[in-house]
Amino acid sequence: MKIVTICGAGIGSSGILKVNAERVLRKLDIEATVIAADISSVKEVAADAQVILTSAEFVDAIGATFADVIVIENYFDTDELTVKLEASLGS
Repeated sequence: MKIVTICGAGIGSSGILKVNAERVLRKLDIEATVIAADISSVKEVAADAQVILTSAEFVDAIGATFADVIVIENYFDTDELTVKLEASLGS
């Protein structure tokens, strides 16, 4: 499974979200590759992703995708990530 975290530059908030998503996935015992990327590369990086994690401001820029786009309000809130990933992944 592939999960992509998206932000404007691909290093700041997407990096934080990547680390916290990996923590949550370990806790849920779900194996996935998590990649942090910038919005300009989302089409190629997330082409085969099952999930895209991002903030509300980037949803329109992501456009049409087969991935489940999950809006995260607080990148530091692992409880929010847990609930939303469990809902998406059916755990």
